[in-house]
Amino acid sequence: MARDKAPVTPAVRALRAAGIAFTDHVYDYEPRGGTEVSARELGVDEHTVVKTLVMQDDRQQPLIVLMHGDRKVSTQRLARHLGVRDIAPCDPEVAQRHTGYLVGGTSPLGTRRSMPVYVERSILALSRIYLNGGKRGYLVGVEPGAVARILKAVPVDVAVDGD
Repeated sequence: MARDKAPVTPAVRALRAAGIAFTDHVYDYEPRGGTEVSARELGVDEHTVVKTLVMQDDRQQPLIVLMHGDRKVSTQRLARHLGVRDIAPCDPEVAQRHTGYLVGGTSPLGTRRSMPVYVERSILALSRIYLNGGKRGYLVGVEPGAVARILKAVPVDVAVDGD
């Protein structure tokens, strides 16, 4: 992907349709680099780079969790919050079927299937976040409250320190 040309993905279309202002951030994707690499490439704090995690409950119902790049999700706390026995990450192939995006390029916006979205509450206190734009090596900079509104994201407190 050319570093100066941003793709038009379903996520970008969703942002445009909702009238949400965003900035494009294209960078050289590194497999398994995660938010540490994207934060370094963009020159931003990893705490402001938000991961889109596709998970499922014990009935295999999918859901999305938005989490700080430098934090992990306590699946126990999330399960307790949702009143289910268990929450676990989806296998990459299953996540791709639900979202239409490749792992490493998963955006919560413009997903193939509508799923409930949960956002770590402290993300909403940030002035700007960097979220996957629907393609590996492409993030969008947005105001978190605007994204939470169009996703109807439910705030949760399930963050634990990353490794």
